[in-house]
Amino acid sequence: MAMELIPIGTILALVTNQLRQLNDSPAARLALEALEADVKKANTLVEKYKNRGRFYLLVKCRHIVHEVQEVTRDIGRSLAAFSIADTEVLSGISDQVNRLQSEMQKVEFKTSHSQLQIVDKLNQGLRDQKRDQCFANDMLEEIARAVGVPVEPSEISKELASFRREIEEAGNRKERAEVLFLEQVIELLSQADTARDFEEMKKQYFQRAQVIQRYDAQKEYIPPLKPFKCRISGEVMVDPVSLCTGTTCERAAIEAWFDCGKKTDPDTGDVLEDTSLRSNLPLRQSIEEWRELNYCLKIRACQAKLSSGVDLKVEEALNQMQELIRENSINKDWISIGGLTDKINSILGSSHNREVRKKILITLKDMVEGHARNKEKVIEHQGFDYIVPCLGRDRSISMAAVELLYELLQDRSKWNKSFCCQLSQQSSAILFLVTLLKGPVRESADHAEKILNKLFDVDEENISRAAKSGWYKPLIDRIVQGPESSRMSMMKALVTMELVDSNLKVLGEEGIIPPLLSMVASGNIELKELSLSVLVKLSSCHANKELIATGGGVPLVLKLMFSPHVCTILIVRCSEIVEKLSSEGNGVKFFVDEKGVQLELEPIIRELLALQQNSKSSNNFRRPALRALLGMCRSEAKLVKTAVLTANGVSLVLPLLDDPDSEIREIAVNLLFLFSQHESQGVVEYLLMPKRLEGLVGFLENDYNSDVKMAAAGLLANLPKSETSLTKKLIELDGLPAIINLLKSGSMEAKEHALSALFRFTDPANVKSQQIVVEHGAYPLFVNFLKVNSVTAKARAAALIGNLSMSSPKLTVASEKTGCWCFRTSCVPVCPAHGGICNVNTSFCLLEAKALPYIVKLLHDEVEETAYEAIQTLSTLVQDGCTQRGAIVLHDAGAINPVLDILTWGTDSLKGEAVGLLEKVFISKEMVDSYGTKARYLLVGLTGRNVHDDGLLGRKVAKVLSLVERYSKSSTSIIPGLF
Repeated sequence: MAMELIPIGTILALVTNQLRQLNDSPAARLALEALEADVKKANTLVEKYKNRGRFYLLVKCRHIVHEVQEVTRDIGRSLAAFSIADTEVLSGISDQVNRLQSEMQKVEFKTSHSQLQIVDKLNQGLRDQKRDQCFANDMLEEIARAVGVPVEPSEISKELASFRREIEEAGNRKERAEVLFLEQVIELLSQADTARDFEEMKKQYFQRAQVIQRYDAQKEYIPPLKPFKCRISGEVMVDPVSLCTGTTCERAAIEAWFDCGKKTDPDTGDVLEDTSLRSNLPLRQSIEEWRELNYCLKIRACQAKLSSGVDLKVEEALNQMQELIRENSINKDWISIGGLTDKINSILGSSHNREVRKKILITLKDMVEGHARNKEKVIEHQGFDYIVPCLGRDRSISMAAVELLYELLQDRSKWNKSFCCQLSQQSSAILFLVTLLKGPVRESADHAEKILNKLFDVDEENISRAAKSGWYKPLIDRIVQGPESSRMSMMKALVTMELVDSNLKVLGEEGIIPPLLSMVASGNIELKELSLSVLVKLSSCHANKELIATGGGVPLVLKLMFSPHVCTILIVRCSEIVEKLSSEGNGVKFFVDEKGVQLELEPIIRELLALQQNSKSSNNFRRPALRALLGMCRSEAKLVKTAVLTANGVSLVLPLLDDPDSEIREIAVNLLFLFSQHESQGVVEYLLMPKRLEGLVGFLENDYNSDVKMAAAGLLANLPKSETSLTKKLIELDGLPAIINLLKSGSMEAKEHALSALFRFTDPANVKSQQIVVEHGAYPLFVNFLKVNSVTAKARAAALIGNLSMSSPKLTVASEKTGCWCFRTSCVPVCPAHGGICNVNTSFCLLEAKALPYIVKLLHDEVEETAYEAIQTLSTLVQDGCTQRGAIVLHDAGAINPVLDILTWGTDSLKGEAVGLLEKVFISKEMVDSYGTKARYLLVGLTGRNVHDDGLLGRKVAKVLSLVERYSKSSTSIIPGLF
């Protein structure tokens, strides 16, 4: 049976109504007399509590309910005295009386659960001796709301005044335990904000402040009068009580005195006949006034110290303020009334002293804890402006700042939404709080997280601000399980964020990708577009590409991208994702299903090419689709073949060279470079059309994109050298200088392509073209490439030098001798290789170019590719007509021994080239005399091997051996010091 208020009136009305029907007999009269006594007790109980204060009724509800229950059961037992078998009882009401008395004897009354919870919380607080203002505020508010009292100072004051009267009446009734309990309750509740009338406190403060004006400005303490001290403990009393002898003691001290069995006066030693205690209210008031005067003295002293500007004095003042607050919570108001709150708030904003800042933060927290007025005061005076920067200071200051901030935002048992909104306007607050959240101090991190979560409720924009600061979980949570509007808002914010690779990786690790893929699969168009946009951003990170692939995202994106009737923006986003997946050398690595099985790539290549067919298609998806195609083709040579042979890639990409979009043109050049390795004729025909080749030369001259320069050079390198019309056209369009410039400034790969492209200009059959190459300063560049680390570059440079050297014999100017020998003028030196006057620019002589030592070194490096080209180039020195001279030059350069060594380490084809060179060298008897023994030994070892099916190497070896054997070993070499 639930009972909110005492139902005695209802019970009595019911009993009276029943008993009016009883017969007037002796037995009934005896029963009625007993019942009358019980009903009288019930009436007394009603009178006792009907005018009590609401706070009192709630605090005592459990006791009151017990009293009501007992009196009700007594009435039930009195009713039971009426025997239902007694003929003197009217039979018409016997059943009703019997039922009523039975129910009343068993009745149980209970207070509502919510009220019992409040009472239990209050009792627990008293047992734990809680005196903090925050608890008092919560307790007072809960009690007031439970009994329907507005939480306003005026209403609360009335109820507390009523409660104090209950204490006085209990004292008059000598109910000591009751008085003690009620005093504990009123002492606790009086700490609450609303229990104090601010105007009264203000008035009281200024009264005390006026009194202390007569004291010296340096005075900070008034000693207590002797009567203020307890006769037992010697301490200033808090609750003074008087004995029958007039001696005054602290209540707790004298009670302990009596409990120890002492019955004497603590002051005189006289035996006490009466041990009753009387509260000494006048003395208590005097003591309180003395304390309050000392509070005001300390507040005045703090004002002076804070105004001094001396850090040590400021710290001393802050310590005193903390002590004042600990002594009495009224000082929270008095300190504020005295202007100290505003003062330390201001100092916080200007001080550079670390210790001062920390103590101010701690003091302010003490000031505002559970105190709504002080919170408002701090915030009104730019508190957030000064506190928020402290969040970014060292550990001790940031901890004090976040604890203060947390307290400021509390409004009793809930959050102050207005203050949270104001904090949200602080631009750096989120960043500092996220930093604390991720920091090593657990307490600071907990407070920071609670504040952040509340700020997220106040303004959803704070979630994205937290993400920008590196805390992504709230944002991901909203995307995963928030309402659609929140999901869209969070995704929009994420798309606009500037995130580095590590940030993107964290987002992936925290699980954002699966819900995004889910929205791509089943969301509306706007959700699809936003989720795809986020995936585009995330796919810049290698780790996220893996997560997209394992989550089944690649087939999903490709299906959407290639589906008919899909809006353009979705195709654009899908194209961007596919591009990212294939970029950074990943190629087709991530083109797998959720089980990791490679997708069928040929259809993807065909679809990507098909997107380029419509010239009216949006460049926004043509560009990323082309880049994706390029990335895939770069990684898989067979895909290039697929694109060329089965998807007609060359004819689809060639027109893109004329596209108005420069980026599309550049990607097209890169693709054509790859495609031209399989199908070059169509490219040549296209380039020879009017204005086409100019565009390609423009790519060679592009100083802003080295990648496209490299591709253009590579494309030219792949085109047939036999197309002399193309070569001629390139020279006319100044394509040659652009290629040579690439040798000076491009990447090594670009330089390799440029070297390859120059073969068409150094054909020995076209000396004029060679001349143009040399005139543009290419020869020294070729020589320099013989020294680089790239094997490909060295080999191609050697081959180009060889091409030029092939023309040297016919370009060498014959030496002319004039006049008598004794009067002959000095002549230009004769080239030892070509027997005439040589020059780099006129005869392309590799000796004059100082290339020979580096060519020979290529043989010593024992690298197949470079050694092959070195032998070819050295062979140009022993062409018909200059064999003897060339052989001597090779000997002088130390080239013949490394050529012989090739017979021990080279491949069969390389050995064949070496034997071919030796065949020309050993035409010279002197060379045979010098190298014959070594050559015979190495060549004989090759005669037994049929290294080619046609025995070509064997026949070459036999021919060289015959040359060696032709000359007698005993012949004397005309070249001293050989071999």
